[in-house]
Amino acid sequence: MAKIVGNLKPEDDFTHPLGPESNFNESMYFNFFDPERGIGGFTRIGNRANEGHAEMTVTLYLPDGRVLFTFKRPAIENNDAFDAGGLRFEVLDPTQRLRTEYAGSLLELREPREMADPRKAFAENPVKTVRLDLEHDAVGPMYGSAGSSHEESRDADQQFAKAHYEQHMHVTGQVEIGDERFEIDGYGLRDHSWGPRFWQAIQSYEWLTMNFGPDLGAMISIVRRDADHVRAGGVLVRDGEIELITHATIEGVYEENGLYHRAVAATFETQNGDSHRVTGEVKGFIPLRNRRSGMTTHIGEGMTEWRFGDRVGYGMSEFLRQI
Repeated sequence: MAKIVGNLKPEDDFTHPLGPESNFNESMYFNFFDPERGIGGFTRIGNRANEGHAEMTVTLYLPDGRVLFTFKRPAIENNDAFDAGGLRFEVLDPTQRLRTEYAGSLLELREPREMADPRKAFAENPVKTVRLDLEHDAVGPMYGSAGSSHEESRDADQQFAKAHYEQHMHVTGQVEIGDERFEIDGYGLRDHSWGPRFWQAIQSYEWLTMNFGPDLGAMISIVRRDADHVRAGGVLVRDGEIELITHATIEGVYEENGLYHRAVAATFETQNGDSHRVTGEVKGFIPLRNRRSGMTTHIGEGMTEWRFGDRVGYGMSEFLRQI
């Protein structure tokens, strides 16, 4: 069993009782990156059982710049499992090992920025038959909280998942794209949250995940609820031990539209007073969005090559903006 940091229990790896809030959401997310094959991606299921559907996303980044993608809202009746739209998550050993599986079609985007107009992108691009079968094994502690007082004190429509944890993982398995089969051996991060959530409840965030091998990983985030409420932090994971990040700044280099990031630099301090800097170059990018009540939330998803000292690693840079 992997080490746990925070007020979490092994059984938190499973789904939780469905809350009464109309926007109750329980989600799991996994990303992975194979540096030898240049393939990476992420999967997510967000159960919104009180709304009668899940949010399901599968994204694959390919070495030639193509992105394979789908998003669906399949119907669900309860919060008993993460199993929707052909995507399924299974807990094999709580805190330690999980499995993701997908069988279905993904949109093939040779120009991923076309997803800024989803209706047009889905109408004008071909699809590929894809199968994923991946196992995610812990290479660090499970860290986070089973409940946040910052969120619990807010109305449900202003919450953004009061319980949340993450963990760095070693990822192995297979990806099949049409007739091609790829053996995956890389690293990534997983995320699990539950509680009321609206994507419009915060002003913006930057969320950086990175793995440099089995002995080194990091997560850095800055969340802005509004101009007066900004929370910066994260973790540095070295040899299976957590060092909390107590201060961080993140700067992006953007494309001409000022919204799509193509490079990232972060400076941060850990609890022992050490200062560090990490830089990232976005190797694959897709703009996603969420709409509610006339508001549009942009979520820029960048598969990123990170440099930390003399180490090179991979992960995600995810930027959320209200536009």
